[in-house]
Amino acid sequence: MELWTLLDRIHIGHFRIFDLFHHLLRSPETGDTHDFYVIDAPDWVNVIPITPGGQVVCVRQYRAGTDEVTLEVPGGMVDPGDDDPVAAARREMREETGYRADRFESLGIVTPNPAIQNNRCHTICAYNAYRDGPQRLDGSEVIDVELVDLNAIPSLITDGRITHSLVIAAFYLLDQTSTGPAG
Repeated sequence: MELWTLLDRIHIGHFRIFDLFHHLLRSPETGDTHDFYVIDAPDWVNVIPITPGGQVVCVRQYRAGTDEVTLEVPGGMVDPGDDDPVAAARREMREETGYRADRFESLGIVTPNPAIQNNRCHTICAYNAYRDGPQRLDGSEVIDVELVDLNAIPSLITDGRITHSLVIAAFYLLDQTSTGPAG
């Protein structure tokens, strides 16, 4: 299948954590033009911190999009100053939980919503995670840290207590490694 041709790209606005663009694209099949809107955002990172005792360092936080408090793993944006996604994982884990880890491993990359977004979400596993100090939260963050047994994660997903799709994708990637819940 051929890519569509970008005929015009108009910046609609900047909204702190993303930019919105209008794209006018031509279909390679029909030649017709169509309007699309693209959210231009930095890459994101999810980090699965696992303690030596087999617990996952999770976070509970309010999410404005769904108006719910969710159970997730630490994560956030890959900032321009981050050398790579692992550096972002280290930073986000430390800020949101107060934890550090001995070893980090990249598990894979997913595209959060390729229909409207151009960014990627990196999943990083942090092995031998340990508490190293207080949280260092951003001004808008209110986060509770919760330790969850790694073996309990699949049931938390199936019973709807973990609903964030990128967190579920992260645990799927972990499960595909030899250290995952089914590994």
